[in-house]
Amino acid sequence: MGCLIGLDFGIKDSGIAITDQNQIIASPLDSCKTNRLIPFLIKYDNNERVDAFVIGKPIQKDGSPSDVEKEILEFIIKLKKIFPNKSIYRQDERYTSKISSRVILESGIKKNKRKNKRLIDKISATLILQSYLEYKSKNS
Repeated sequence: MGCLIGLDFGIKDSGIAITDQNQIIASPLDSCKTNRLIPFLIKYDNNERVDAFVIGKPIQKDGSPSDVEKEILEFIIKLKKIFPNKSIYRQDERYTSKISSRVILESGIKKNKRKNKRLIDKISATLILQSYLEYKSKNS
């Protein structure tokens, strides 16, 4: 069994998380410029066994899709072309940025590092991926 990669897709930057090989625990991996995300994923897949991708699905409070959803769908089309044999799952990502900010605050990280958007992106990707793992374990 390989790992899962979780993505908190953003217009400029995206957070990346991974699971262990048993797909039990999600951990932050990195964040990168979104325009460099596919090369990053190709390189990672060349070095590690990746089974699937879990991409956050941003939904507004009223249930409508977020403004970034169009770009996410375009990204998924590209991802499917490059990784035709890997599954792509979507996971509700409502409130992950707020939760990430709270986790960072409670962790005792110094104020100047708490404002680091890359850190928030990585933690958000981890929350998306862990949420998917919990959903999958409850429904299997």
